[in-house]
Order: sequence, then C-alpha cells, then structure tokens
Amino acid sequence: MGGSPFMQTLLRVFTYLRRYPGLAAAQLGCAMLMALLIPVPAKIIGYVIDKVVIPGGNAQLLVSFTLVVLGVYFLKELLNSGRILVNNIFEQRVIFDLRSDLYDKIQRLPLDWFDTRRTGDIMTRVIEDVTAMERALIDGVEQGLTAVLQIAVIGGVLFYTNSFLGLWATLPLPLLATGAWLYSRKARNRYKAQRDATSDLNSILHDNISGIRQIKAYAAEPEEHRRFNRASDHLRHVTLRLMRYWAAYSPGMNFISTCGFVLVLGIGGSLVLKGEMRIGELTAFFLLISLFYDPVRVLHQLNQMFLSARAAGDRVFEILDTDDEVHARDGSPLPNPVCGAVTLTDVSFSYGDKPTLDHVSIHAEPGETIALVGSTGAGKSTIVSLLTRFYEYDSGSITVDGMELNSISKASLRSSIGYVTQEPFLFNGTVRENMELARRSAPDADIWAALDAAHAADFVRKLPKQLDTNVGERGVKLSGGEKQRLSIARALLKDPPILLLDEATASVDSQTEHLIQGALDALMRNRTSFVIAHRLSTIRNADRIYVLERGKVIEAGTHADLLAAGGKYTELCQKSFLGEPL
Repeated sequence: MGGSPFMQTLLRVFTYLRRYPGLAAAQLGCAMLMALLIPVPAKIIGYVIDKVVIPGGNAQLLVSFTLVVLGVYFLKELLNSGRILVNNIFEQRVIFDLRSDLYDKIQRLPLDWFDTRRTGDIMTRVIEDVTAMERALIDGVEQGLTAVLQIAVIGGVLFYTNSFLGLWATLPLPLLATGAWLYSRKARNRYKAQRDATSDLNSILHDNISGIRQIKAYAAEPEEHRRFNRASDHLRHVTLRLMRYWAAYSPGMNFISTCGFVLVLGIGGSLVLKGEMRIGELTAFFLLISLFYDPVRVLHQLNQMFLSARAAGDRVFEILDTDDEVHARDGSPLPNPVCGAVTLTDVSFSYGDKPTLDHVSIHAEPGETIALVGSTGAGKSTIVSLLTRFYEYDSGSITVDGMELNSISKASLRSSIGYVTQEPFLFNGTVRENMELARRSAPDADIWAALDAAHAADFVRKLPKQLDTNVGERGVKLSGGEKQRLSIARALLKDPPILLLDEATASVDSQTEHLIQGALDALMRNRTSFVIAHRLSTIRNADRIYVLERGKVIEAGTHADLLAAGGKYTELCQKSFLGEPL
C-alpha cells in the first residue's frame, strides 16, 4: 500500500469504520451543521451593534435578535450532544471489532511467536493500544474534519466581510503549518518509545503479580520494587521528553495564532479610525477571528493525538500482520472415526539453532501405550509438542492414520487428542467451567462420572459450591494433586482417541498416584497413548518403551526386554525409580 505510514494506518482503520456507514454519516452530519452555525451569532452581534445599539434602535428588535442568538447557540449545543452520543457509540463498536479481531488473530498465532513475547506487552496492545489508536483516529478524524470545515466556513466569512483585513488575519497560517510539520518529523520515534516503555512496565507488573508467591518466598520484594521503579522511571523519562517538545511546540503555536488577533487589532483599528470600517463590523471580525483560530489550535492538539495513535497503531497492526500458524483454519480433517495409528519416521526438530530431535522413529498401533523415558532434556516433551502441532517438525514424517501430520487441520487434530500437561493449568473460573473446556455444555452426570473416574469427585463434593466453586487463578485454591486430578478428569470428559500424558502424575503424592493410576489405566484403554513419566508404575505396563538421550532413540522394547538388555533403561530404573520394585 502506498502513501505515508500514517495514511496506511488511517486507511486500515477506515475498513472498520465502513462497517457503520449510518453512524459515520450521522456524526459528520452533526459536525457539519455545527460548523455552519458557528459564524451566525458573530454576524448577528455585529449587525445588532451597528444597526440597533449605536443608532439607539428599537428595544424590541434587540430582544428579538438576542433570542435568535440564544436559539442558535441552543441548536448548536443540541447538535453537539447528538454528535458526542453518536461518536461514543461509533467509537466503542469499532474498538470492540478491532479488539475482537486482534484476539482472534492472537489465538491463531504459532506458539513460537509467544515464546518471544511478554504477556504484559500483548495485554498492553490488546487493551491500551487499541483504545489509544481508535479513540484518537475516530475522535481525531471527526474533530479534524470539523475543524477544517470550521476554518473553511469562518475563513470564507472573514474574506467576505473584509478581504483586506481577512488577508492580514490569516497571515500566520503558513508559519503554523510549518511548525506542525517540523514537530511531526521526528515525533513518531518519541511516541513509539513511550508506548514501548508503557508495555515494559505492564510486563513487569504482570510478571510480579503472577509470581508474587515466588517473590515472597525468596524475600525478593526490595529488588523487585527497584526493578519496577527502574521501568517506571524510564517511562517517566520518555514521557517528559515528549512533554518538553510539546511545551515548546504548543505555546509557540499559540503565540503565532495570537499574532492574527494583534494584526486584526492594529489593521482593523486603523480602518475604523479612517472611517473605512464600522465598530460593529470590527467586533464581529474579532469574534470570527477567535472562532477561526480555535479549530487551528484543535488541529495542533490533534497532531499530537495522531502521532500517539500512529505509534499505537503500528503495534496493533504488527500483530495483525503476523502470519497465522500453519493450518490454523484450513487443512484436511482426520477420518471419522480416528483409529489412532501414529508413526514418526526420521523426525528432526530444532528450537532455533538448538537441535532437539535427531532422526527419531517411533510407531504406535491403535490402542497401544507408548512410554517415553530419558533424562531431562532428552526430547520427550518435544515429541508431545510435535504430535499436537504446537511446533512443526523440520524433517522426516509424522502420520496419524496414514495422513501426514503437517497436512491435517489443527482443529481436527487437536479435537482428537487429550493432553494432560506436567504442570496442571486451571483457569480462574468454576470447576464446571474448567471441565467444560473439554466438552462445552456437558451434562452434570458426565462431568461427575469423569471426576469420579479420576478420583476427584470426593474433594469436589466437599467444596463450598461443588461444581460451581471458583478455583482461583491457576487453581490456586486447590492443592497440586487436586489440580492434576481435575486435569485428568477433563481429559476423561473429552474422551479422545489419542492421549498424551506429560508427567501426568508428577504433582501427586504416592497415595494419590495409586488412586488415579487405575483411572489412568482406564483412560488409556483402547486409546493410543503416549506417556512421559519418571515413575515406574506409570510405564512398566506400556506396550513399548522408547529411551531417548540427547534427542535420539537409543533403546526400544518392553519393560522386561529393556531390563534384560542392561542398558540405559536399567540405569534409569536404578537411579530414577529408587524404592519401586523392578
């Protein structure tokens, strides 16, 4: 798209404005009528002074003209009230649309995009930047058009009243335009720095609130306070830098504007002394020149608003212009029903420049349980991330029921997978809402059945409101074992053909693990299951165990076969499963 960056941003916002042509027309209609009414009282006042007051005219006529002026002002403010109301409705609808599109886009972005972004920065863009951009552009465009229209109308009346004095009155305009251009030349970077500094501060605040337990546990409050103050101080500095430029620019422009008044006073006063202009006409001219330079000052303020909106718009559209993750909305669906045959053939993957998997081959028949074991960093969780297509493999092949994984619709793939993560995650909502993440509007009977199978029903029944109890942010009101059992119950409720268990029993004690092991066995029955675990009881009955080391499969077989081989698996059993009978 050609044109200046600001015009590109403006034109993109107009695609949202076009959705509400009626509101846009009503808003501009009110603004135009207001602009046309603005010079009317000044002309009437000038006429009354010259034709009624000075000649000592009819008092009844004075009352009539006074009522007319009052009526004009009332009509003007009535239109202004309508303009404000329409503008607010218009603005909030566009903000809603853009924020909705931005959130929708964020959900379609690949996970590696989130790996390099701070949560606080993303929140700032969705909440603050969208509002700053839309409010500035909608209000700014409307006020800018109104101001330009008012300048045109009042300017025309000035020149019609007295073209010679009108020329002197508008003489400062070229200087004002030059000043605005000079101010805007390098202001974009200053406003971008302010938006970025705001984002940095919000990111630190978000992290510190989320990690308040860790901060308190390590008595790190003073250092985190200092870190917050450093970010806050940086925001203060960049904001003051903006204000220093504005402190020079705004008064300077106001002074140049007042030169128009001084010129009217000097030139217009001399014309009155010479008898070439009436006192009422000069009074009306002073009123008109005030009305002329008021919108000029508005344009200077809008210049600052537009520059801030452009910086915010750049940050918003940076997200909207990011490529979606592959097959976020397209791709081929899996066959129905999904059998669950999964094959990895010579699969390699790297996180950036760091190799993680090196020619890994794994096969699972429908209904088989595959265990992945190995030291930390061996690549076990990476395999799970590739199966869910959180990341795309670099080379090799992964198939599900014979279909290449990177051709399958992600919505279809993920709806066929149940995933229980190592760190259980619960949303700040009720038990019911967290369970319904697996199946929307699931009947209570199905929810309780899943909870019972995961040995979670007993503690849920003891909660104050049972299914309708709020579990707090990240499930803070529950113990680690309770959170994990809810996660397993959620997977049970989904009833998927493929199951991924990433250290699913890591957060429970031995007694709790024993309780839910039976539920896991039931969950894995007749499903293709990939299990990552450090506990022997979780994996000893797997159909096949793959031992990984530095991204490679170094051993594969059953529990008995691998023990008999006396290799790495035996070493892991002796070191990691201490206390459990081999």
